[in-house]
Formats: sequence, structure tokens, C-alpha cells
Amino acid sequence: MSGKRENKRRRSRLPGLAALVCVLAVLMSPGPADAANSPVEQPAAVRTAEHAVPSPAPAQTPARTAQPVRAPEARMPEARMPEVPVAEPEPEWAPVPEGEAQEDTYFADAVFLGDSRTEGFHLYSGLREGTYFYAVGATVESVFTKAVWEQEGGKVPLLDAAADVSCGKIYVMLGVNELGWNKVETFTNQYAKVIDRLREDHPDAEVVIQSILPVSAAQDAKGTYVNNQRIRTFNEAILALAEEKDCAYVNVAEAVTGEDGCLRPELTSDGVHLNTAGCRIWLDCLRTHPV
Repeated sequence: MSGKRENKRRRSRLPGLAALVCVLAVLMSPGPADAANSPVEQPAAVRTAEHAVPSPAPAQTPARTAQPVRAPEARMPEARMPEVPVAEPEPEWAPVPEGEAQEDTYFADAVFLGDSRTEGFHLYSGLREGTYFYAVGATVESVFTKAVWEQEGGKVPLLDAAADVSCGKIYVMLGVNELGWNKVETFTNQYAKVIDRLREDHPDAEVVIQSILPVSAAQDAKGTYVNNQRIRTFNEAILALAEEKDCAYVNVAEAVTGEDGCLRPELTSDGVHLNTAGCRIWLDCLRTHPV
């Protein structure tokens, strides 16, 4: 009997031992590094009678800071330089060119200022238009100072007489009486003062400089200071002055000059002044060179 009881106790212990072996086997199972090589999926947690072993918490992705959304940059329009109008180049100065012939009425608003040659033009050209101020022996200096022009109240210098006349064009013929002056610069400097005075008195008028007329071959042969070489030198100075002062320049001398460079003999009676034929050629030159 005692042997049967002993066997019965032994049989009753076997299930408990088996359970203990299972628990030990679980506790001694491989860790996470070994589990990676094990084909068996590990349980989330192993609980014992006293506590539970939690499975490792899953790694959390760090929170990302929200980045501000940038609006696309506004593209500024390309700056454009304002268009600058191209100025038309001013025409180069030149003597008045030949043009269409004008009627006598073209000279209705003209003033003619000069010496005895301008007097002859007034008397023999046939032009009845315009206003005249002249004197025998007049120079670019005496027109300021010498009282030669008769008007109401007495005689006055030529520039003073012309100052009160309304006009659109002023034709100047001076220089033959200044050929004896020592320096050409003295002549041109004084001539510049005449131009300035005329513009001061007549700011809206066109000042027209006329070249000095030549003398005849007979007069040139006399050997006086009134000779054509001297006249050409003065005319070059007048041309430069007209350009400097931006005045109109009409080369009337070429209209009455012959191939020898002298005043054509048929156009003069004394070798210096023009006769009727010469004065009419002078007028035709002015008609065909309007300013």
C-alpha cells in the first residue's frame, strides 16, 4: 500500500515539474539581438506571477518643426531708362546760298546801312523798297559817333537814326574806308560792336553782312591802301566774324568781280563805286540770296 501511495505522489508531481520547466524555458529565451535571428515572433510581453515585462516602446520619429511657406518672389519689372529724343544736329554755318529770286516787296522791311557805296545802291539800283541810312566816308566807328543823318531835331549818328525804325532785315556794307587802318583786328573788333548794337536795337531782325566790293584794275594799280589784296584780307576777316556772330553773310563781291579778281570795268565809272549796271547786279544778288 505504501508503495502505491508513493507512486501516486510521484505522478502528481510530474505536471507541476513540467509547468516549471516551461516557465524557465521562457525566461531563458534569447534577447532582442538573438530574436532577430529567430524565426519565431516574440510575444509583446512576458508576464510572471509577480510582474509583467513590457515590450520595448517603438521608436518615435522626432517631431518636425513646421517651416513657413514662402511665397514666390515677385519679379520686379526691368527698369527702363526713359528714351531721350535725339536732337537734330544743328546745320553748320555757311554763307547764304543762292535761292529763288524774290520780288522787290521782299525788302519792304529791310534797312540798308553803309557808306557812299550804299548811297549809290539807293540811287541807281531801282529798288524803291526799304529804309536807308548812309554817309560818305562812314566807318564801323563813325556810325556810333559822327552826327551825319539829318532828322527832326538835328543830325544824329547813323546807328541812332536806325534805332527807332522797325525792321526784319538789316543789310550792312562797311569796310572800304577802313582799308587804311593798321590792324585788321581793330576793324573786326569794332565791326563786332556794330553787330551787337544792331541786335540790341532790333532783337528780332536778321543782321546781314555784305562782303566789301572790289575795286577796278586801274584803281588797284595806283598802289594805294585801297587795293584788292587788302579787300580780300578784310573780307576773310568779315567772313570769320559773321560765322562767330552767327550772322547771315552774302558775298556780293563775287557778283561784280571779273576773272582778274578786280571790279569789272563796265560796272564802274571811277574804279570804286558802282554805276547803274553794277548796282542792278548788286540788287539781283540780294534778290537771289534771301535770308
